[in-house]
Amino acid sequence: MAVSILDTLVDKADGAQKSASWYRRAVGSIADRITARKLINQNKLIGRPSVGRLNLFVYDPKYKQVLPYYDIFPLVLPLETIKGGFAGINFHYLPPNQRFTLLTQLQTFNVQGGKVSSGNRFDVSYNRIKKLPLAKGCIKKYLYGHMRSQFLKIDYDEAALAVYLPIAQFKKGRPY
Repeated sequence: MAVSILDTLVDKADGAQKSASWYRRAVGSIADRITARKLINQNKLIGRPSVGRLNLFVYDPKYKQVLPYYDIFPLVLPLETIKGGFAGINFHYLPPNQRFTLLTQLQTFNVQGGKVSSGNRFDVSYNRIKKLPLAKGCIKKYLYGHMRSQFLKIDYDEAALAVYLPIAQFKKGRPY
């Protein structure tokens, strides 16, 4: 079984939902050791995005010349399949505290009744989340032909830690 950089913090959470400040402090304790490269090199890579879970990957947008800014290392929760790719929520388009708030709202859509475990997953679709104000500006389309890495699957019990990781890599500006 692959060992995640986040495993120690997940063990400290002990399957319980913690406060936003707990997750922020926990990630702060390892932030100086986390890079995009280290995360991708964890051997938890998969060929297609994991539906119902957060995913990290390297992306080169098709229309980057006309975008005011874009994220080349998105943290995405896939919502639906589109021609040649998928649409999903990229949490990096929100400041960290709002990422946690959105994640908390999305936890109402899960398959195991809120249980915090690696086996749980989000049961989301565009129609289910379209009325969440925080999600609106974060829904992006990703084309498989522009993926530059495999996908790092973030398990449900690692999601609250992942939204605080300082790994967003925006080009040409920032959304906040």
